[in-house]
Amino acid sequence: MNYTQAQIDRANAVSLEDFLRTQGETLIKSGREYRWKEHDSLTVRGNKWFRHSQSKGGYPIDFVMEFYGKSFPEAVQLLTGESGEGQTEASTTPPTAFHLPLHNRTADRAIQYLCESRGLNKTLVEAFLLSGDIYEDAKRHNVVFVGRDRSGTPRYAHVRGTADPFRQDIAGSDKSYPFRYEGNGNQLFVFEAPIDLLSFICLYPQDWQTRSYLALGGVSGKALDRFLSERKDARKVFLCLDSDTAGSEACSRLAQDIPSEIAVIRLVPARKDWNDVLRQQGDIPSRKFIAETITLRELPTAQPVPMLRMADVELTSVDWLWFPYIPFGKLTIIQGNPGEGKTYFAMRLAAACTNRKPLPGMETLEPFNIIYQTAEDGLGDTVKPRLMEANADLERVLVIDDRDTPLTLADERIARAIRENNARLVIIDPVQAFLGADVDMNRANEVRPIFRSLGDIAQATGCAIVLIGHLNKATGTQSTYRGLGSIDITAAVRSLLFIGKLKDSPTTRVLIHEKSSLAPPGQSLAFSLG
Repeated sequence: MNYTQAQIDRANAVSLEDFLRTQGETLIKSGREYRWKEHDSLTVRGNKWFRHSQSKGGYPIDFVMEFYGKSFPEAVQLLTGESGEGQTEASTTPPTAFHLPLHNRTADRAIQYLCESRGLNKTLVEAFLLSGDIYEDAKRHNVVFVGRDRSGTPRYAHVRGTADPFRQDIAGSDKSYPFRYEGNGNQLFVFEAPIDLLSFICLYPQDWQTRSYLALGGVSGKALDRFLSERKDARKVFLCLDSDTAGSEACSRLAQDIPSEIAVIRLVPARKDWNDVLRQQGDIPSRKFIAETITLRELPTAQPVPMLRMADVELTSVDWLWFPYIPFGKLTIIQGNPGEGKTYFAMRLAAACTNRKPLPGMETLEPFNIIYQTAEDGLGDTVKPRLMEANADLERVLVIDDRDTPLTLADERIARAIRENNARLVIIDPVQAFLGADVDMNRANEVRPIFRSLGDIAQATGCAIVLIGHLNKATGTQSTYRGLGSIDITAAVRSLLFIGKLKDSPTTRVLIHEKSSLAPPGQSLAFSLG
């Protein structure tokens, strides 16, 4: 990776005080300088550092290479956050291959360091050694903390010196797969470093296996983002970062990126970090290891599911436009092949509701307004002449004017028109023409909500809604299953009427009551066209 001189200069101008704090390090004021807690003999001031024990010092790039084990390009990128400039595809350095350090035959030094120097519980350490997520490397006897992907393949490793404060990520590590432990519960505890994670478990060991724990390897949110994307069941995230400015700022930043349906709580350790708490627990009054619990976001309160008790449901009866064929407040569909009298019958039904001339078996009702919506016939040359022929009161037959905006079954104008005009019957002819351009009538998931909404309108207004539907060309099946579109259209209506012609009588039609959900099916009726 190539960096320009300007980028190198920017990297060397970075304040080491700010850099170390963003890495979660502790600085102790010492006169006009700051002493790094991890290296007592090292001081920083602005963009300069000096290691007094070795009489050696320099600028930020040298510092990152020396103490973080980075190459020159990696150091510049870490300090500036910038990629190399002037690169060509041919000169791009391929990503460093990730390889775990060679395992030592024993883990004696790792156990000694973790248990004696760091105060961790030996049983806990041995459990992670057994899983392979912790081991001792053969070359330098460092402790290695391993992060794996979902398949169990190692993708990340962080090494910690057992004889000195050395620590670094292995080259090629993917920090989105950090050292972690996953339980089956919905709580996640997030730490900066693996040793803090293990220290917290030692402090709060009860049922720890049921929870999940994540070490970010600093304060980056990459690992947390991946974990939450893979574990959709997480409901609470406890941010357990260090008790310093960098930790607090990182908690605020991380909380903003956590999905809104997850509660976020900040646990502030009683010392700088959780390992300090573990090692100094005897000095902490009342064993109050958590200095402060800060709720950054509460878990959204789930609204209870609305429920009805059948004991509270009021009994009602069904009112009928034409018993038992067409109920008020419900959906009815009239099906048949094209040209077999569906529209003719609909005209006669419309007339019967406006002129006190009921259909056979229909009670005489006071005339009322109806809405007749058609997409196939012209109003002036077909619909009006047929209504006149049927002696309908044309003053009571209304049409929603949809010349500018085509009407659909989901259109709120239907409910408004019913209420504003006190209509008690709506006829939609044919129903398939009013589904809408974006609705596939053969898909149940698209059809079902439309007809449920239409049924709700009928129920709320007490209006009878009659749908005219064509049959498909299938043969050898019941007419119930031959309606165009999803069977859910037929399932949504409370009454299904079928109109067909007699083979030996060209002008005679038969009305058959195919489905009746509210009363016994009515008798089949015959009528003549013209």
